[in-house]
Amino acid sequence: MEQIKIFSPATIANISCGFDVLGLALASIGDEMLLRKTEKPGVRITKILGQNLPLETSQNVAGVAALAILNESDYQGGIEIEITKRIKAGSGIGSSAASAAGAVWAINQLLNKPFTELELVKFAMEGEALASGVAHADNVAPALLGGFTLVRSYDPLDVIKINTPSELHATVIHPQIEVKTSDSRKILKTTISLKDGVKQWGNVGGLIAGLFLEDYELIGRSLVDHIVEPIRAMLIPGFNEVKMATKNAGALGTGISGSGPSIFSLSKGEKTAEKVAQAMKEVYTTIGVDYDIYISKINKKGIYPIE
Repeated sequence: MEQIKIFSPATIANISCGFDVLGLALASIGDEMLLRKTEKPGVRITKILGQNLPLETSQNVAGVAALAILNESDYQGGIEIEITKRIKAGSGIGSSAASAAGAVWAINQLLNKPFTELELVKFAMEGEALASGVAHADNVAPALLGGFTLVRSYDPLDVIKINTPSELHATVIHPQIEVKTSDSRKILKTTISLKDGVKQWGNVGGLIAGLFLEDYELIGRSLVDHIVEPIRAMLIPGFNEVKMATKNAGALGTGISGSGPSIFSLSKGEKTAEKVAQAMKEVYTTIGVDYDIYISKINKKGIYPIE
């Protein structure tokens, strides 16, 4: 195989209670990437469509992640990368993760799969470190593995794929404001109370159990964030109004997607997800903020080749 074209999905990270450890992959939103082998060593990004992002390898998350995997391989040639960005940078649905994860997944395919999924997560995390200053895995892991993922540990890295209930749908609204991951991390507290920690651990355990049991009510009860959301919500106009409106529309739960500004809801069934989308639209139409909105099933495959 000399070249490969792939779909690399958008992702929702944190999923309310799982800051930096929980994530899921979306089916209907993602980037396309074309990677090809070259005789000249190194990584070159030759084209980026859809977003104004750097072509310089060391300044692009796909380039940095690609270098990370090539440096650990026996491959003596190079890689050229073309990216069609359909996930807006700074949207909170894993734009940088899609590029980083897509690059390492595709290169692994071109090299006849010498690396494990866990190793690919490590390489993709190098791209995330460039984007946000922190090598987190809660977006790249679901992009690579598909479905829901739990980062049980970062040192050593331990990632677990979680069951995806068949009727679960995500609705995501992206208000047209930008919240940089690096900025949204700066406002977070570095310590939490034991009381808040106990509440959060209970919700993480409840959410994992709900996903495996396919208990939608338990999933809904567990989609509560006592630690990060109360702080980051201040950066997103209309957040509290959206949360109330989506609850009334039947959502299981609603929270901030990644570092924001996108807001996600999880629902049982597509019809409810559509009602939730309408409720989200009405809030932002009323307050006069432009938006993009998506309804998506959960992507159980992660990244995959396309024609």
